[in-house]
Parts: sequence; structure tokens; C-alpha cells
Amino acid sequence: MNLFKILKNGIITENPTTKLVLGTCPTLAVTTSAINGIGMGISTTAVLIGSNFVISILRKSIPAKVRIPAFVIVIASFVTIVQMLLKAYVPSIDKALGIFIPLIVVNCIILARAETFASKNSPLASAFDGLGMGIGFTLALLVMGSFREILGNGTILGLKLFGESYSPALIMILPPGGFLAFGMLIGLTNKLSITKITASGCSGCKAPCKTVSETQPVPETVVRQEPVAQCSAKK
Repeated sequence: MNLFKILKNGIITENPTTKLVLGTCPTLAVTTSAINGIGMGISTTAVLIGSNFVISILRKSIPAKVRIPAFVIVIASFVTIVQMLLKAYVPSIDKALGIFIPLIVVNCIILARAETFASKNSPLASAFDGLGMGIGFTLALLVMGSFREILGNGTILGLKLFGESYSPALIMILPPGGFLAFGMLIGLTNKLSITKITASGCSGCKAPCKTVSETQPVPETVVRQEPVAQCSAKK
């Protein structure tokens, strides 16, 4: 399997936030600042990589009837490790993210990748899938967090960008601002991904199609010309 393609798939083609619209709850809740978005994104990425790798290794040993509870146990183990590391080394991030770190256990992004990819592919490919999805999720949170922090506080990563005369739009760090930023991000993504048609017909289509003449030879048709009957009657 092409590992670069797997990475690109998670970051761009099937971005979990802008394309699949998964993990909306933490996306809206924690992106009040760029640093919160980075912290949540890195935490989720670590859980994605670890859980995908382990689930892929155990995929043939887990009975189909209990696969979801088994996936949740594996994911919860990695979430516990991540939360303990946050509490030990970056307690400010742990305090800012609060309940949303434990809620990674039931994050639909992680459960979806475990079910649709890790349980069907090799450990290495599954780890790269987790990395790609995690990077895509982190980038989306970073963009939203930066946008909301700049407009809502006039800062970026805690650094002031404007003078004392700047009047911040406080709505951007409130729940309505999260929905507004999320909608704008999805709209921008859809706008950039639309294929522009430059001409009508096949010449304006960028899809890798082939004409009938290129895929299979067109059989030659034999046209028979029937003799024209002439009237032998004399005028």
C-alpha cells in the first residue's frame, strides 16, 4: 500500500473535520485558542496512531461480535496514557481541555478508523492512517483556533497582535463563534475543491476518461447499396 497516499488521504482527501465532518464536538468546544487546538490535535493524533497500530495487530484475534468493545478498551488505554502525560508535563493544557481529553475514547474519528481501516489493514499502514488523520484533524483545529483567537482576543498563541485600541469580537470565543468559524472553514474547503469547468463537453472535463475509440476498436460497418429499380415502361 502506498504510505504517502494514505497520509494524503487523511490530511486532504478525507480530512476528518472538513470532508467527513467527524469529531464536531471537540472541534467546536476547544478551538477558542490556537494552543488549545494544537493540544487537542496532538493528543488525538497520539491516540489514533497507537490504537490503530494495536488494533491492526490484534485484528485476527478479536471476535467479530465483541470488536467494538475491544476497540474501546484499546482506545481508552491510550487515552489514559495521554492524559497522564498531559497532567505531568503540560498541566495548563490538561486544565484547558478538561473533560474533552477523556472524551477522546468515544471520538467517532478514532472509532471509525479502527473499524474501517485498522481492522482490515497491516499495522504499518494503520499507523500511517492514524498519523494522516491526526495531522488533518490538528490542522483543522489549528486554523479554527487561530481564527477565533485573533478575532476574539486579538492574540495568537498568547501574543498580542494589535494595540490597545483594538476591540475584539467576543462572539468568536463563544459557542456561536465556533459554529461560524466551522461553517466558514468547510465552505472554504468546498470552494477550493470544486473542479472548474473551462469548456463544454469532454474538453472541459478533467476526469481521466477515455473515448470509445481509445478503449476498444470501433467495428467497421458494411453499407450495402441496393440497386435502384428502373421502370421499363415506355412513356
